[in-house]
Amino acid sequence: MPFLGKAQDANEYINNHLPIAKQLMREHNIPASVILGIAIHESAAGKSKVARYLNNHFGIKGKNSNTEIKSSYKDYETISDSFSHFIEYLNSKSVYNKLFTSLNTYDYNSWIRGIHRGGYAASKYWANQVINIIKKNQLYLYDEYPEGVSLANVEKITDSLSKSSTLPDKKPLSSKIYTVKSNDNLSVIAKKLNTTVQHLKSKNNLKSTLLKPGQKLKY
Repeated sequence: MPFLGKAQDANEYINNHLPIAKQLMREHNIPASVILGIAIHESAAGKSKVARYLNNHFGIKGKNSNTEIKSSYKDYETISDSFSHFIEYLNSKSVYNKLFTSLNTYDYNSWIRGIHRGGYAASKYWANQVINIIKKNQLYLYDEYPEGVSLANVEKITDSLSKSSTLPDKKPLSSKIYTVKSNDNLSVIAKKLNTTVQHLKSKNNLKSTLLKPGQKLKY
């Protein structure tokens, strides 16, 4: 049986997949705009056969069990699995290590060009095409910025950074603090803060889920 996902326009695609993109941004410090921009490009906003039959939204090759189409692309049980595997794929390749250690969560330009240089796509136009998708759909508005950075200056910032011949140092993002209340637990707090339990545990180096009232958590 094919997965046969529904074809969508770009706005609908963004609305449907923004939550998983933002979750992955918080967990792995890669801009949501990069995740969404590449997904839109590689899946034609969910309209490609590979996306509709295989739930593959990032053009990653591998084995599949689908009998409806012949394809060299990997299949996924859900679209979210495809999004998560995209991050796993980048993390598994040493050529992309410097991106995760040197770039921040708003310099989408350097992220896209770094992924392109690492061999993600063969077309010499790929990086410009994805960056144009990000700009056209203003996907950078969904990224995380350090305190004091105005969204009005985002294009100027990223364009300036992209002209550098070397990757810029990672800019530290200011952490917000949440004070644990009585009857709080990580699931409740994560829901309040629109984040995930995994992100809170990682951000605060928590080995246990036990919390005390008055405890300070970064998020």
